[in-house]
Amino acid sequence: MAMSAPQKTAATLVGVVVLMGGLAWAAVPFYNWFCRVTGFGGTTNVAEQSNGDVLDQTIKIRFDASTDRDMPWTFTPVERVIEMKIGETGLTFYEAHNPTDRPVAGQASYNVFPYEAGYYFNKIQCFCFEEQVLEPGETVQMPVTFYVDPEIVNDADAKFTRSITLSYTFHEIDLPEGYAALDNGVTKTTN
Repeated sequence: MAMSAPQKTAATLVGVVVLMGGLAWAAVPFYNWFCRVTGFGGTTNVAEQSNGDVLDQTIKIRFDASTDRDMPWTFTPVERVIEMKIGETGLTFYEAHNPTDRPVAGQASYNVFPYEAGYYFNKIQCFCFEEQVLEPGETVQMPVTFYVDPEIVNDADAKFTRSITLSYTFHEIDLPEGYAALDNGVTKTTN
């Protein structure tokens, strides 16, 4: 039995909607993978450790911090700028404070500028790899260990980079399991 023209049109439209939904669902993980692999948009790489090559050439690393407008924390870099040799392992800290009377969970998003340097900026350890929970009134210093890959000096677009800015933005997220609401706010439970 052959379909009528309106049935063919409806079937085609349903197929297009399903295809578009599938592509939309796959777009975010694909884009994240693409950015990690290429450094596109200032996305940094993750490394176990520096490869050990250290150049005599130095580079300035600037640190920037912000919070989403709904995030109640204060969040700042402990140091604004450091100068280090390319390939050298660096360590810096960011400070976060929860001024509220409730625990607040946060997740940091990040990038580097200029974007061409993203592929060469490698984080070894970072608070941004995990969710953070600050108790009421708590202040913490969170470390970032990193290095700039010496291959940056061989990249036609990135070799003239003299300064890289590492930026983080904290966003409030739902508290992880293990926290329960009580009458006077939210407190951590023990399991």
